[in-house]
Amino acid sequence: MDIIITNTDHIREAAREFISQMGQSHVFAFYGKMGVGKTTFIKAVCEELGVDDIITSPTFAIINEYTTVPTSVTIYHFDFYRIKKLEEVYDMGYEDYFYSDALCFIEWPELIEEILPDDTVRVSITEQEDKTRKVSF
Repeated sequence: MDIIITNTDHIREAAREFISQMGQSHVFAFYGKMGVGKTTFIKAVCEELGVDDIITSPTFAIINEYTTVPTSVTIYHFDFYRIKKLEEVYDMGYEDYFYSDALCFIEWPELIEEILPDDTVRVSITEQEDKTRKVSF
């Protein structure tokens, strides 16, 4: 499936469309170049799911945890850009997150590809020539 984001004014619509297609999946790996809008899109998805907290990139923290209101769904937002060795991910207990019932949104999954669950939904965000973004999954 492809979703086109024409500009940031329409990102919430794209997030709603993405949510409607998520199904029962829990782990979503977001691929795309630096600056393509992975964090911005994940932020919009979290907001549409009902997160009231301030949503920021977990670049330095590696993981941010959010809870939706009023449904109390837990969302883990990962950014593995700064991971140097896979052992760092083992040490943080990734299994407790990836194999829980919580939603997991992962940026820079290519750095941990070998430990992603088999049922991970791979989401690609690419910038098109006309500056729109295409979200494919």
